[in-house]
Amino acid sequence: MKILPLSLKNLARKPGRTAALVLLTAFLALAVFGGSVVILSLRTGLQSLEARLGADIILVPSEAQSKVSFQNMFLQGTTGAFYMDAAVADKALEVPGVEKAAPQTFLASLKADCCSIKIQVIGIDPAKDFTVQPWIARSLTGDMGDMDVVVGCRVEAGIGEIIRIYEQRCKVVAQLEPTGTGLDIAVYCNMHTMDTLLAAAEAKGVSHKIASGDDSVISAVYIKVKDGYDIDTVNTALTGKLRKVTAVRTRSMITGVSDSLAGVSRTVSAMTVVIWILAFIILLLAYTLVVRERTREFAVLRLIGASRGMLGRMALLESAMCGLGGGIAGTGLAAIGVFSFSALIESSLGLPYLFPGIGTILLLAAGTVLLSIAVSALASAFAARRLSRVQPGTALREGN
Repeated sequence: MKILPLSLKNLARKPGRTAALVLLTAFLALAVFGGSVVILSLRTGLQSLEARLGADIILVPSEAQSKVSFQNMFLQGTTGAFYMDAAVADKALEVPGVEKAAPQTFLASLKADCCSIKIQVIGIDPAKDFTVQPWIARSLTGDMGDMDVVVGCRVEAGIGEIIRIYEQRCKVVAQLEPTGTGLDIAVYCNMHTMDTLLAAAEAKGVSHKIASGDDSVISAVYIKVKDGYDIDTVNTALTGKLRKVTAVRTRSMITGVSDSLAGVSRTVSAMTVVIWILAFIILLLAYTLVVRERTREFAVLRLIGASRGMLGRMALLESAMCGLGGGIAGTGLAAIGVFSFSALIESSLGLPYLFPGIGTILLLAAGTVLLSIAVSALASAFAARRLSRVQPGTALREGN
């Protein structure tokens, strides 16, 4: 008596019962895989944000409300612009412990012809920048010339295309890798290009003037602290030396994001565990009912020569096949949902969100399917223990 053909016939003979078991397992797989991908994507996004910031301290004008407007530019892609005297970068280098000071200038564009939304334009000094320039170098061979721009991965403009920002023609020369942050919808240019764009924006009534009347302005200065110096001490010294400037430790900004991430992770993990427990209990009840329903069938099989071990293996094989089908279906549905609605998930959470590598996702999918099989088999094994205590003759008499 071959177990596999018999198991397949049993599953096919009761399509409604088989479909119900597959559906229960699919629900479990969907919750596990979907929740795990969301948590891993949040963690990957946070790691990407840490790597992309690359500075110990960021100087911004006090008006920037550093932990609101400035942070949201990175996390949610909120456009904004705030300015201070360009001399702040040179003054920062005078503070003991400051190794590098890289200025950046921000400009919130009008709706560009490349985009359905406003974009953030960021001007950098390639010779001084140590935060964005290393990432640009991965995608761009050579220097970024005047009126050249490098775009984030979510800006709908291909390399070689011309985009218009405040009626100025800019050529896309490279596109950055995904970061899972608001930087993915930013456009980068050198400071000469930014000066041209600022003048064009001024002509359209978008002013960048500051109270001192200086024409040379920047929006932020990224600070790298020398080895051996305490970052908090340098941070305090910068705040004391520079007026109307706020010094923000990037670690404090990331810690805030990390705390939010931890809260989301705990919630998703708790929901996943609860769903696991409920799914296992439901599967256990379902397989118990199935075994009870099939008592006479198993009794007949015993009478024609099937051993208890053979019946147990047949029950496990059937549950494993249901687990396999449900695991594949649930994982597939979860993948469609998570990947199709990634932008909605990211905007809803308001946190860095970047999918892990394809290898990690495939391993997670395989693990979810195997887990679905294991849980189904375990639930079936508990239920099948009842078979070992039933005598064939007694089962047949009770069925009459």
